[in-house]
Amino acid sequence: MVGHFNAVKTTEEYSGYNHSVGRTLTIAILGTLCGLTDLSKIHQWAKSRHVQTFLEHNFAIFTIPSYSWLCALMSIISPTSLNELFTNWTMTLLPDFLDGLTISFDGKTIRSTGKMGEYDKPLHILSAHLAELGLTISQKTVGEKSNEIPAMQELLNLIDIRGCMVVADALNCQTKTAEAIIKNGGDYLLNAKGNQEILMEDIEDYVQESSLRKDMNKSVKTEKNRDRIEKRTAFVTNDINWLVCKSEWKNIACIGAINTVFETKNGKSSEWHYFISSRDLTADELLNHARLEWSVEVMHWLLDVHFGEDSCRVQDQNIQENLNMARKIALNSIKFYKEKNGIKRSISKIMFDCLLECDKILSVMGWEN
Repeated sequence: MVGHFNAVKTTEEYSGYNHSVGRTLTIAILGTLCGLTDLSKIHQWAKSRHVQTFLEHNFAIFTIPSYSWLCALMSIISPTSLNELFTNWTMTLLPDFLDGLTISFDGKTIRSTGKMGEYDKPLHILSAHLAELGLTISQKTVGEKSNEIPAMQELLNLIDIRGCMVVADALNCQTKTAEAIIKNGGDYLLNAKGNQEILMEDIEDYVQESSLRKDMNKSVKTEKNRDRIEKRTAFVTNDINWLVCKSEWKNIACIGAINTVFETKNGKSSEWHYFISSRDLTADELLNHARLEWSVEVMHWLLDVHFGEDSCRVQDQNIQENLNMARKIALNSIKFYKEKNGIKRSISKIMFDCLLECDKILSVMGWEN
């Protein structure tokens, strides 16, 4: 991957005379892999004698830019160009056939950014996440959460979703999104909620009619986590000829519902969620894919836990976006390294290993000779 960093474009003309963009990105990403949370720490790490020796020997990086230069260079790297490289690199890690796997879309607001950048609002980044493998595939920055709708449709044209089940929250339950998913060779599982009120009410009326629900395919799964018990019951049917808006949803094949009951020492609560899908699902499959929608939330949690992303107060939009991608490159690399080698060691310990022993970086990034 490092060999391609020099192809990353900048937002303004830069000769690369003093320090190349590719080598600057290498320093930033490797420092992030070591668990360093901001450019100041990454710069201090890169200036240490043993790290400089490692960078010289493995990446022909003979001079480390000053901290001000490091920030300046990271600020002119085009996030769009870096995301293209990030997407292409991630796709090389994936198996040849993605049939049956789940791609989850969701956005994350970097809360510390406040009003900044072209949107004059906190950065909100939409990510596409391959749930079963725990890999982020691509991303796009949007002005606010409501702008996820066109952004998701753009991402669907950027990544290969053939054979995959695409899942998203209720915001992205849109006819144009469903059409884009089918056009690009995938299937959709979309959560019908308030923004599709008629659709949701039609499914709700059907499911809540006990005489109809008893004939639906059913599956129940119960999980216990400490003092909390969660029972999820799924119902699915492909009997949808009655659905008034059926023709509006490309290739719609079934409707479904999941009733979740939470039980704690304080009592019980329950909620219903309603779905449409272009794949004729069983209730077991509905439970599985709907659950995997939350995988992208786990990735967002990891960005905060391991890199303190919500506390990163850099007031430069490009740097924030580029650091966000550097963190995702680090998480992808660690995830792939763990899966490939059957390693159970935690993410935090692997990053600490890299910090203590530079050669470990080569193993995790897959660059061993």
